Amino acid sequence: MNRRVIAVTVAVAAAAATASVPAIGAAAGVSNRTTATCALPAYGPGTTYNPQFHPAKFPARVDNPMFPLTPGRTLIYSGTKDNKKALDLFAPSTRTRVIDGVRTRVVQDRLFLNSVLEERTSDYYAQDSCGNVWYFGEDTATLDRHGHVLSREGSFHAGIDGAQPGVFMQATPTLGRKFRQEWYRGQAEDTYKAIDLSMQKSVPYGSFHNTLRTAETTALEPNVLDNKWYVRGIGEIEEVTVKGATEKLVLVGILS
Repeated sequence: MNRRVIAVTVAVAAAAATASVPAIGAAAGVSNRTTATCALPAYGPGTTYNPQFHPAKFPARVDNPMFPLTPGRTLIYSGTKDNKKALDLFAPSTRTRVIDGVRTRVVQDRLFLNSVLEERTSDYYAQDSCGNVWYFGEDTATLDRHGHVLSREGSFHAGIDGAQPGVFMQATPTLGRKFRQEWYRGQAEDTYKAIDLSMQKSVPYGSFHNTLRTAETTALEPNVLDNKWYVRGIGEIEEVTVKGATEKLVLVGILS
């Protein structure tokens, strides 16, 4: 087993044992902004999708209550994917990168299947001045068991070759409103909508009330439907495929 995986797996038990939900409000850096002055893009067909945004309205931080990206904190997920045991490490970094004129926060995502690193991704998120989180692209690599790159399919940067950013999380989620999370024809076409704001949900990390549940689809896999659950002050706590191949990841610990 990869030494990094061993270290993380050992740390998970300690993290889960002492787990507590981060404080909500000013002490946790959570924004109370509204969407009153920020126009969000209409869903629309991908070929006509052209979101309008102003780079000056995107500060460096991402502190949306349902999707806070705190540098130095790693969210640890465990479950199954492709009929293999999965471990996913989601780690907001101190790094930023300018994509399509916007300074984005770089998040490192590492997916291990059967203890082998199979996918590494750098994701680029930014939050507008009203608290909405946008997704501006990713650099992803699928690896063989020796760490060699097999594919970079799905990588895109907004503003290049027709790629466009999308809305990843509203400041105040609106039930039933559909958003494109990304747009790069044939490569990145994820969409989502909020479908419940009061779910009760338990995962190994803890039990929570008033979680946000979303439904995610993509035209690239029309027979697949994913649900995700989010908690204030933490972010995503579970992802499960409810239509299509069985895949599931649940939050088991947080390292900081």
